[in-house]
Amino acid sequence: MLVIGLGGTIAMTGTAGVSPSLSAHDLVDAVPGLAGVDADLDVHTFRSRPGASLTADDVRELAGLLTEGFAGGADGAVVTQGTDTIEETAYVLDLLHRADQPIVVTGAMRNPTLAGADGPANLLASVTVAASRYARGIGCLVVIADEIHAAARVRKRHTTSPAAFVSPDGGPLGYLAEGQVRIVNRPSHRYALPVPRSDRPLPPVGLYTATLGDDGSLLPVLADRLAGLVIAGFGVGHVPETWVTHLQHAAARIPVVLASRTGAGSIATGIYGFPGSERDLLQRGLIPAGMLDAYKARLLLQFLLTTTTDRGALVAAFAEATTP
Repeated sequence: MLVIGLGGTIAMTGTAGVSPSLSAHDLVDAVPGLAGVDADLDVHTFRSRPGASLTADDVRELAGLLTEGFAGGADGAVVTQGTDTIEETAYVLDLLHRADQPIVVTGAMRNPTLAGADGPANLLASVTVAASRYARGIGCLVVIADEIHAAARVRKRHTTSPAAFVSPDGGPLGYLAEGQVRIVNRPSHRYALPVPRSDRPLPPVGLYTATLGDDGSLLPVLADRLAGLVIAGFGVGHVPETWVTHLQHAAARIPVVLASRTGAGSIATGIYGFPGSERDLLQRGLIPAGMLDAYKARLLLQFLLTTTTDRGALVAAFAEATTP
């Protein structure tokens, strides 16, 4: 089994503010009970950065490394990183992963200098899940606080709590109890990207959130500099009426995806009909994000644009990627 370290709070120490300093080997060596898991660990430090400093290209390179490892016989992988971006990096890994071997992403909310540091427990749980036959075939998972989350569902909902991660749409896939993996909510559908062009740079895709009183005057400026745009609208997918013309013009030039800023539930497609409603915006060319939150919709659009800019193909891909 591969264990890959990217840095993050789980690997941070220091006296005047912590920063990444522990290697992946250091993390593995600090876990009581890890020797009791039936897994031969192949440990590597791939990056040593805060989660906020990771890039989509880092994750794309990591996905290639994992694919090579699986082809070479690895039966699973655990990735340790900063929790700031786990919900996004795990989703990219999920999009790029086609094999049955589980990928488990984990981290820590309390660094190793603190009482009650949760990194060792999360790493032990993650190796246990990655070694389990029950985790095969369901893609990339996030394991924290003995909960097992699907990468496409998971959200960080608290700044400091050790139980910061939730899956608002559907709940966790399972749990660990007494060291045993319990999958109680197996997903019925798994989506993987068409093979993206790794030789192409990832195109710039922006995210703009609707807020009370914003007239949308910045939208044309953003759209002129981007290859794609995600709008995090109010509620089921609404924006101020003053945005409508700006978004219609943008959607005529680049893909514009409509998501919700709420973080749970699906955008609507036909309930409301006023200017700036979801029905109005979709008729003007925006692409529905379905149940994907805006952060994940941005990443899906960015990687899809390495293969196609056709609106019909993008609509179909978003529909497939958000099938329950």
